[in-house]
Amino acid sequence: MKTFYALVAIVFFATYSIAVAADGLVEVKSPYSVKETVDRLEEIVQQRGLNIFARIDHAAGAVKIGQSLRPTELLIFGNPQGGTPLMACAQTAGIDLPLKALVWEDASRQVWLGYNDLTYLAQRHAVTNCPVVEKLRTAMAAIAEAAVAP
Repeated sequence: MKTFYALVAIVFFATYSIAVAADGLVEVKSPYSVKETVDRLEEIVQQRGLNIFARIDHAAGAVKIGQSLRPTELLIFGNPQGGTPLMACAQTAGIDLPLKALVWEDASRQVWLGYNDLTYLAQRHAVTNCPVVEKLRTAMAAIAEAAVAP
């Protein structure tokens, strides 16, 4: 019985880093800086054969207008092999594609990687039984977890 509770505790703490903080937003804690997290994310995305469309440094944008913002970067990526089947189920899903991941530092200096939950997007576009959704959800979770892995 102790082994069972130990396993439950291990599974809980292993998955504790993922939390849905707002409707449809999955947040994963990162032990790295914002820049390093996005660098790692970018490398993983490229290794998986996905296209990088843009990397946006929101903090640098804030500096341009004389404002300050904690480190915050957005990576936009994807490929037609994943997006097209989702859009075939609901063309309106194109508003949420390509995929995006936001990495930011909160007020307590904790770095987070956040992305849209694909299940939520499927609900948003009324295509919960679209066959590609689970594949995209699993791929996105694996990419995020790999980016923050020690």
